[in-house]
Amino acid sequence: MATPIVQRTEVSLAGYPVDAAPVTMALISDVHVAGPDMPPSRFEGIVEQINALAPDYVMIAGDLVSEKRSATHIYTAAEATAPLKGLDGSIIKIAVPGNHDHWFDMEAIRAGLENAGFRVLENEAAQFGPLVVGGIDDDYTGRADLPATLAAMEPLSGGRIILSHSPDPFPDMPANFGLMLAGHTHCGQIRYPWGGAPATMSDHGERYACGRVDENGNSVIVGAGLGTSLLPVRLFSKPEIWVIEVGR
Repeated sequence: MATPIVQRTEVSLAGYPVDAAPVTMALISDVHVAGPDMPPSRFEGIVEQINALAPDYVMIAGDLVSEKRSATHIYTAAEATAPLKGLDGSIIKIAVPGNHDHWFDMEAIRAGLENAGFRVLENEAAQFGPLVVGGIDDDYTGRADLPATLAAMEPLSGGRIILSHSPDPFPDMPANFGLMLAGHTHCGQIRYPWGGAPATMSDHGERYACGRVDENGNSVIVGAGLGTSLLPVRLFSKPEIWVIEVGR
């Protein structure tokens, strides 16, 4: 089981306060806690890795759990979220749901996240220091409401970030709006050595399947996730933690 690789990038946000220092965010997604490849003990080690990166924020773009048929053990929502209690107390913690979270037990997962100090956003927004974060509910299961999220962000001031499980709402963001953070695609999970993947679970195919894309004055960063879905294996798609520095 590979140690997540750390990807880094910097993003300038137009609404970021001129007198505020830059901040760093660690983006993770698709943890998919389940045996054999992602028991809670492995997730605990990843939490320690995140702490060592010393981010100001941790953003979780959904899918903490897995109920895949190939799993050797299905953990409860409390067991899946318990490792997150190990995150440093000074970190600001924000999460949105993913499709597997809804299929599993979103209320129990929300309780576990909140017990670990996370604010869970579902088509709503809040101010966190110099950032305004809008959290979109899961698009894959038809729960996303981008207009409602944008409306909730409107009266708030700061650098604007949208956290979403799927990257598919990205083309609908207003021009020159800000940054989207997402997951869901696993960067294909099983990829061809020459590039591309049999499936990305995105309506846009490879367009937003992996990494950073800049379009229309906006940026989206799509992480490869940490765990697996369907089969407990990755091929030419390593697990990732993204560290993003944002500022003016």
